[in-house]
Amino acid sequence: MSRNPQGTSVTRHGGRFSVQRKATAVLRLLKGEDLEVLSRELCVTASTLSQWRDQFLAGGQANLKIQPSRRDDGGDGRHDEVVRLKAKVGELTMDNELLNTKIDQLETRRPLGVRRLSP
Repeated sequence: MSRNPQGTSVTRHGGRFSVQRKATAVLRLLKGEDLEVLSRELCVTASTLSQWRDQFLAGGQANLKIQPSRRDDGGDGRHDEVVRLKAKVGELTMDNELLNTKIDQLETRRPLGVRRLSP
């Protein structure tokens, strides 16, 4: 633990910040906190904070451009495979329902024979 110029304590974790701590710092910047003051408080350069902010905003902007149905795609064609498999499940479900209807019709016209058990 060290002290920043304002006299408040600052905990540093090996000089590395977790994603959560970076996001918190960026959100503080976006809410209007002064870059230089926050930089001194967190013991990181203003340039680093600016870079985190720019990356944060770029990531958010890129995510807004992606169509909701393709967000979980990962860019490797899984979306197309999911669509194909969902269609196949729908087709099999319809076939199953038609077969069950046919079975019901057959059973109402011709009851199944009673099996006799051998002594």
